[in-house]
Amino acid sequence: MMRWGVLHLLGIGLISFMFVPGDGLFYRPEKWPKPLYNFDDNPLTLEGFSLGRTLFYDPILSQDSTVSCASCHLQYTAFAHVDHSTSHGINSRVGKRNAPGLMNLAWYPMFHWDGGVLNLNGQAINPLTHPDEMGETLEGVLKKLNRNSYYKTKFMKVFGAEHIKTSHLLKALGQFTVSLVSANSKYDSVMRKESTFTKQEQRGYSLFIKYCNQCHTAPLFTNFEFKANGIGPNKQIIDSGRAMITGKASDAYLFRVPTLRNIEYSFPYMHDGRFKNLDEVIEHYSSGIHASPTIDPLIEFSSQGGVQLDAQEKYLLKRFLMTLTDNSFINNPDFQDPN
Repeated sequence: MMRWGVLHLLGIGLISFMFVPGDGLFYRPEKWPKPLYNFDDNPLTLEGFSLGRTLFYDPILSQDSTVSCASCHLQYTAFAHVDHSTSHGINSRVGKRNAPGLMNLAWYPMFHWDGGVLNLNGQAINPLTHPDEMGETLEGVLKKLNRNSYYKTKFMKVFGAEHIKTSHLLKALGQFTVSLVSANSKYDSVMRKESTFTKQEQRGYSLFIKYCNQCHTAPLFTNFEFKANGIGPNKQIIDSGRAMITGKASDAYLFRVPTLRNIEYSFPYMHDGRFKNLDEVIEHYSSGIHASPTIDPLIEFSSQGGVQLDAQEKYLLKRFLMTLTDNSFINNPDFQDPN
């Protein structure tokens, strides 16, 4: 049974609900901007959420029924992957990008590291059909679902359709993923004036505001723009980022600014997973920046390799980043594998 109560979301008396078409609920944190997701096009229901969650964890969606969405998006790592730099798919195939964490997707104007998808309801097509990920065709997955009595019954209840179509599959997955809202970290409790930072966290927050805030802007901790952050091209992987979508040379090696929410758990880091831990990420911005023609001008002191944080400042910045961990999200039983 679904539990949309306050205990699993943000604690008693600390939440505000936004009602959306249908009989479901979508959690919109207080003072957050209006979501961009079109709820009119895909009204949320508890049955639709439940169906989407089951599909998310079911390897039936892959060509050989060995890989599920959750294979690369594990809840305990903030719906990112772990153990390897880039995503792995069917037949042990290796992708070229790090699977990002899934959270607060209702506010995203576009998806993937290159922004190649504009609608959350269409996002799943890429991993479903990519040969290095789930390697299936839409025709193939629909054939499997339509001959499965369990799914036939569930889709009929949610969409009233005798025959499962692509739009039904994508909307079901969308109802689950759009519900993955994370907004109950220590940072959030401090902003709600329910707790306070330690002295170290406060000093780290000051460093964050000074050096990181322009791109990783609260409350979502991303500005959704595409940036070159000085890591330089990966010599083992050919990937020009945003330029693959726009065809513009000026967009070469630009990638979407990722959210920093739950960054403690969403390792490895960067689009190609080259950094294994937060210390490596902080060291990069401190002294590992490589200047390039497209490097973002907000990357300060790129000519000298970074902002040159000392050891204490690196530690303090990390202490603040840890306050962005939302354990109620990581451990929410309503997001876990239902089987």
